[in-house]
Order: sequence, then C-alpha cells, then structure tokens
Amino acid sequence: MSTAERCPCGLGEPFAECCAPLHSGERRASTAEQLMRSRFSAFAVGDASYLLASWHPSTRPDEVELDPEQRWVHLEILERTGGGPFDSAGTVRFRAHYRLPGERGTLTENSRFAKEGGAWYYVDGDHE
Repeated sequence: MSTAERCPCGLGEPFAECCAPLHSGERRASTAEQLMRSRFSAFAVGDASYLLASWHPSTRPDEVELDPEQRWVHLEILERTGGGPFDSAGTVRFRAHYRLPGERGTLTENSRFAKEGGAWYYVDGDHE
C-alpha cells in the first residue's frame, strides 16, 4: 500500500499519517479504538508482525497466518466502552468487511483491550 493512499482504518487520513506510524513503532495508540483501527489496517496491509506486537502477551499466539486471498475492505465501529487515554481497559465492538474470491463477508467481534506500561494491547474477543 502506498503511504499516500487513504488508511484502511476508515478515518479518511493518508496511511502515512494515520496507522503507519503505529505499525512502525513511531507512535503508540492513545485509545483502545485507535489500536483496534490500527490492527484492522494491519490485517488489510498484511502486517502480521504488528498484529503480534499489539497482542497482549498473556493471550498472544506464537504466530499469525494471514490469508493472502482475503482482503479486508471496510471497518465499522459499533460500540465502545472505556478505552480512553486515562483508562486501563476497554472494549470495542466492530464489524469488519472482507472479500475472498467469489465471496463477501463480515466479522463482528467485541474485542477486549488492556493498557499496560502506557501501551494498549488487544487481549481477546468474542465473535458474534
């Protein structure tokens, strides 16, 4: 993805100014929602290393395998609880739209996040 293209997270900013600095470690997410959006962008651009780095150590898998045929195309934030700059936990309920060859689908999840040492981490989530 070109850094001048719009960020996949849906905020309308160029990728270079939105989620790319989080992916590179130049900046940290300031809220649970920002981390959720940056993780969606990581799925969209195929950045498995960022997905692992932003996953809480207590629930982090050894590896993340991304399907090269799956394209993540749109993110909807449905609800959020906590997860602000001064919180230590939060949830973000979202719907992610994807495409596979000959198929379109959605994934709806209520994700849990924790903030430790000034950094937000994805803990786990319940799929609907």
